[in-house]
This record gives sequence, C-alpha cells and structure tokens, in this order.
Amino acid sequence: MRKQMIVLLVAVASFSLASSAFAGALMPGAMAKCNDAKSITLENTGGGAGDRGEGNLVVWKSSNYTTVLISLSPTAHQGFSMNGGGAAGNKQVKMSNKHSMGRKSITLMGQTNFSRGDSIGDISGEVRLTNVGTTNVSVTCN
Repeated sequence: MRKQMIVLLVAVASFSLASSAFAGALMPGAMAKCNDAKSITLENTGGGAGDRGEGNLVVWKSSNYTTVLISLSPTAHQGFSMNGGGAAGNKQVKMSNKHSMGRKSITLMGQTNFSRGDSIGDISGEVRLTNVGTTNVSVTCN
C-alpha cells in the first residue's frame, strides 16, 4: 500500500510539472500543449528546409474553440517587391519605405480582464500548438 501511494504521488507530481510548463523545439508536424499558461512564447529557431525559413503554427484554444494561424518568418519579404525601395507604389507617391521583415518570435499573453472565452486572444485553458511549417519552432509555456 505504501509503495502504491509513493508511485501515485510521483505520477501526479510529474504530470502536473509536465502540463504546467513545456519548453523545447517543435519540429515540423509535431504538437505541444499548454494548460492555463500566463504567457506562451513562440520562436522560429530555424533548422528546416530552404523555404524562406518560415515557422508556421496552428493554434487551437479550448477557451473559445477557435483556431488561429501564426507565421514566424524573419527572413521573408512578406511579398513586397524590393525593386524601387520597397512596396510597389512607394516611389511613385514619394513615400518612405515601410518594408519590414517578419518576426522571429512572439509572446502570447493571458488576458485577465476577460472572462473565459470572451476574447479571441484568450489563452486560458488548454492551448494546442501544431507546427505546420518547414522549420523548428521553440515553444515555452509560462
């Protein structure tokens, strides 16, 4: 009986530690979960095919049953032509270049001023992150 209690205690402790914080590289096609995170940090760590280095994630949130797509593309030009100094039309209207590269990392923050499920950005409850891109993405649940 005593051994069973110790095994049960160790199992519960390891499960709660594993579900509260996940950190590591998410390879293309892999999935991670965060439960009741205060913040989730996503970072494109590269290491994939030569497809502009894009890290694409599908994020499903149990709080409001919505799915959003996130693209982390620090080397992509976001479809802007670089001829003439930036986006098409800048040169003709004498406008400064507004071109910027994609982001390498983002942090999704919990929103305490919303009740569960009221906001599309709500990360309370279970959040599933699936890497559908061509590079590794680091996921950290806080």
